[in-house]
Amino acid sequence: MYIKKILLAIALIGLVIAGYCSYYVYNTMFQPNTSFNNEEAYVLISKNDTYEDVKLQIEPLLKDIKTFDALAEQKKYKYNVKSGRYIIRKGMNNNDIINSIRSKNMPLNISFNNQERLENLAGRLAQQLDVDSLELLTVMEDPKFLAKHNFTNETAISMYVPNSYEFFWNSSAETIRSRMLKEYEAFWTPSRLKNAKAINLSKNEVVALASIVHKETAKVDERPRVAGVYLNRLRLGMPLQADPTVIYAKKKEANNFDMVIKRVLYKDLEIDSPYNTYKYGGLPPGPITMPDVSAVDAVLNAEKHDYLYFVANVENFGYHKFAKTLAQHNRNKNEYVRWINKMGINR
Repeated sequence: MYIKKILLAIALIGLVIAGYCSYYVYNTMFQPNTSFNNEEAYVLISKNDTYEDVKLQIEPLLKDIKTFDALAEQKKYKYNVKSGRYIIRKGMNNNDIINSIRSKNMPLNISFNNQERLENLAGRLAQQLDVDSLELLTVMEDPKFLAKHNFTNETAISMYVPNSYEFFWNSSAETIRSRMLKEYEAFWTPSRLKNAKAINLSKNEVVALASIVHKETAKVDERPRVAGVYLNRLRLGMPLQADPTVIYAKKKEANNFDMVIKRVLYKDLEIDSPYNTYKYGGLPPGPITMPDVSAVDAVLNAEKHDYLYFVANVENFGYHKFAKTLAQHNRNKNEYVRWINKMGINR
């Protein structure tokens, strides 16, 4: 009888222990363990992050970090951290969370436009992805890559078509460059290539001219007319005399692309730079900015007309007055100069 009591007691203790273990396992693995109010949160794990880095980032999102830590040990996640962008949904349990941050890397949309140099573009991309801007710039400027795909340092930015793209957050510099090359090749459809040939410009030359058109006017509906002016000048062998190229030359000379220049002065026209289209004929060596697609298409579908000149229209701000003769242009220009002097804009 005594032995039976002992055995019964042992059995009861075993049941209690088993029950506790079951509860602990259930609580550790299957109880909801999120503490945020939004429907979802994201965890960004960098290439060099350790488990302790992940733990510091994820702890504010959880009710109980100890149970998460215990399961991470059990599932060996501590020793198998992977970089990426991962989602944690409200009400997830520890098991779901670990499965998510271990294998469900989520892409994101990134965007860029209007960058003046590769340095600016690399910095913009580094703000959105887990890539070092200097590493990315080195890859972008790789001379073997540029030569293979018919680019130079001056034209390299032509390859990056401004838009929104889906990338994994932990994409490498080489992956980004490779993807953008594919997007560039897809952008240059047979129709665009045919139009470029019709105006006797290469792809790089089209983008260089588009960058000037982009800077000259923000009005998309006016861009084909502005493009037509420059194409007329190129056909006649006239200098482009585009103020935005002088501004770019001035910034480049000063190595200060944050400089704000509202007015081009006569002395600026003497800057000795291949980007100064007052001093040097033809197109500049490369784009002076990353032009919008609308500016590229404006060059490829330029308006056919006899205009050779244009100046800002002070009666319809944002647009321009166009002229076929120098005399007419000078009248329009004098009107603009009077207005700009009245506004006190002197630099």
